[in-house]
Amino acid sequence: MKHFLKEVQAAEDELLIGNVILYPTDTVWGIGCDAENARAVKKIFKIKEREESKSMIVLMSDVAMLRRYVRDLPEGFEELAALQKRPTTFVLTGAQNLPQELIAEDGSIGIRIAKDKFCHRLMQQIGRPLVSTSANVSGEAAPKAFTEISDTIKERVDYIVQWRQDEDVESRPSRIIKIDESGKQTVIRE
Repeated sequence: MKHFLKEVQAAEDELLIGNVILYPTDTVWGIGCDAENARAVKKIFKIKEREESKSMIVLMSDVAMLRRYVRDLPEGFEELAALQKRPTTFVLTGAQNLPQELIAEDGSIGIRIAKDKFCHRLMQQIGRPLVSTSANVSGEAAPKAFTEISDTIKERVDYIVQWRQDEDVESRPSRIIKIDESGKQTVIRE
């Protein structure tokens, strides 16, 4: 537990000064930053060599946090999110209070309420959401374990979290469900 808290604190310190971290999530290892820090968000696009027209997922600690970043949550959203058996990203309209680089042209944002202990604790401590994008250069396969992350990515981030690096479990990306303004759900990725 002591090592866990030390790593949460170290990651928090990095995020609060606008740095980019490499960290474990409830899906794959992610490159992340304070989701409200536009400069750090732009740095992630550079690290990944990603087009700024491609938005990234934002992790939230809970629905209360989410309400600050999405104007009107779809009716029944809280129950829908709670019913998910595996990590699920929701694409929701009405994004607000986030850098423009995270918001799609149609005003939507991809969010996931993180159940991972490390991510959840980190967001609670900084009081803000985290950007989360797979730890790879755009166009390359997303690593399924820490050992598969390229040296290029490791060299470009400001801090690598020293937690869960030795896990031998192959992770997979979240499923993605888009919910439009009428409440219609469309599965984008199973």
